[in-house]
Amino acid sequence: MKRVSALLAGAALILSSCGGGGSSSAPTPAPSPTPTPTPAGLYAVPAQEALTVADVETVIARAAAEATARNLPAVIAVTDRVGNVLAIFNMNGARATATTSAAPNGQNIDAQNLTVPAAAGAIAKAITGAYLSSGGNAFSTRTASQIVQPHFPPAPTTVGLESGPLYGVQFSQLPCSDLAARFAPSGAGALIGPKRSPLGLSADPGGFPLYKNGVIVGGIGVMADGVYGFDPNILDDDNDPEEFIALAGTVGFEAPEAIRANRISVDGTSLRYSDASYDRLMATGTPSYAATNPARGTLVAVRGYYGDPAPAILAGTPYGSEISGIRASRTAEFSNRDAFILTDGSGNNRFPIRAATDAGDVAQPLTAAEVTAILEEAFTVMSRARAQIRQPLDSRAQVSISVVDTRGQALGVVRSPDAPIFGTDVSLQKARTAAFFSGARAGEELLLNPSADVRDFVAKARTFFNDQTALTGKYAFTDRANGLISRPYFPDGEVGRPNGPFSRPIAQFNPFSTGLQSALILGDLAAHLGFVTGASATDTPQRCTSLPAPAANQNRLQNGIQIFPGSVPVYRGNVLIGGVGVSGDGIDQDDMISFLGLNNGGKRTSGVGNAPVAIRADQIVVQLSGASVRLRFVGCPFAPFLDTNAQDACGGL
Repeated sequence: MKRVSALLAGAALILSSCGGGGSSSAPTPAPSPTPTPTPAGLYAVPAQEALTVADVETVIARAAAEATARNLPAVIAVTDRVGNVLAIFNMNGARATATTSAAPNGQNIDAQNLTVPAAAGAIAKAITGAYLSSGGNAFSTRTASQIVQPHFPPAPTTVGLESGPLYGVQFSQLPCSDLAARFAPSGAGALIGPKRSPLGLSADPGGFPLYKNGVIVGGIGVMADGVYGFDPNILDDDNDPEEFIALAGTVGFEAPEAIRANRISVDGTSLRYSDASYDRLMATGTPSYAATNPARGTLVAVRGYYGDPAPAILAGTPYGSEISGIRASRTAEFSNRDAFILTDGSGNNRFPIRAATDAGDVAQPLTAAEVTAILEEAFTVMSRARAQIRQPLDSRAQVSISVVDTRGQALGVVRSPDAPIFGTDVSLQKARTAAFFSGARAGEELLLNPSADVRDFVAKARTFFNDQTALTGKYAFTDRANGLISRPYFPDGEVGRPNGPFSRPIAQFNPFSTGLQSALILGDLAAHLGFVTGASATDTPQRCTSLPAPAANQNRLQNGIQIFPGSVPVYRGNVLIGGVGVSGDGIDQDDMISFLGLNNGGKRTSGVGNAPVAIRADQIVVQLSGASVRLRFVGCPFAPFLDTNAQDACGGL
């Protein structure tokens, strides 16, 4: 398989070739009535705030003024909370492209050292700011950079520490995802979210969430310096012009100070929100959009995301409304009065609870009643759990929960009212990852992938485990277990050790090349960027990874894999029948909610449950030079619940 750069060779990447325009309008269709939720429950439902056309104009004008003051023309993207692109403003003289970070050893692979459209980077940054944030936490792309690297926190002096808690999350919200909605110029489903991102989530500083009356309403992303990278050293303060330009765009739409990343700690480390500060902004006065467009630039179209039939500033969609694609569930859809679901904009649940589709492969597949029990019990565990990444302290955890069958088909997706958006796609990735790598066909299907690079990971895994029958369903793999063998050091963080069999060696690793995870979607990313730039007439289908299809128009990993904790495979006795994925809070909370949710759901139905202890991945011991290392299955948090002092929530199960 050729790399993305080869596919894009000679492609026109100049933004102006994608279209131009200059006016503002508000073609938002009249919203459908939002279903009336059941009586108030344990969670507060976010107010249905949204960015207006005037708001978006203000964001662009402020960001463009700061870029002018710094003599650095920029591409500025604004999205709403569910990923609809509301504007892309291309300043006169702005760089049309950016280059991703190269491999440390110069041997570039996957998405390293690639030329990508600057607008794609700006969109990814804006979506990252919007998707990682909520009413309880405000995260930026600098925050994202901190939590996806081989050591946490990333710095020259922290080698030997484990990898970032959300290591690998950058390869989510992918343009090939079957969960992510796609741009439509008009119609009832035009504003349905969550939308995809052209480059997944971003770790390049210069993306922030936008808040209105304390409610998360979107994000801003800025590309200007021609480098789409990450920050490898958290110990210094960067003077990053892109970050200042984006921060200027948040004036009047700032994240509440009490919930910014720097008020949240993980494993004793405070997260990072911004190296830029409001008191160091250079632009003065109150710029107007009328004085910005066309004097400083114009709106531009980006194929597949914005500007069809003509670029015009759009109003944001109120999160929680029917047309936003995420709303409160009706009792008939999910019994818990706090639950939210994904909707098609016409009142229909996009992922309704249903029975499994794999009757041809499994003697006793998951029933709709069993799926319901698992989701309900996981939701209950979540509502009792103490959050890791939310303020104020002792808030309830908020996550998305997905259940799949062995073919990777979604059997139900539910979420709490204010769970971060990113976790919706990620929870489905996690559920599929657990089911796939616990399944009998994992090695077989990877060996049928058209990429020789992907196929090589099977041999690497079998050599690593000293077991030529690895990846044939002998063991039950969670995302925690699969993640450990997807790190550039094994054991995780221990410098001098070899890389896990699903990872790149540390000399070659950076967040643009994680190993099997990135190799699986490289072809899809290539096809999509070719479509965005006009090099190809065809976009990537909503079906990632190029694996064989167990049934028409599907495969087991249709939105990619995920490699940080928060999933368990589902068993009936010792037979694999599906997977559960959870995402949106701390990784230990995600693990606990999936593990206990399945355990408690199984008690209700007397038919399903977690993998038998004897086949769990933590029974695997890897022999290294001078050490024996055991994999892990799940990890549960200390002081996990708000309603009890119990500590060992997962012990003995």
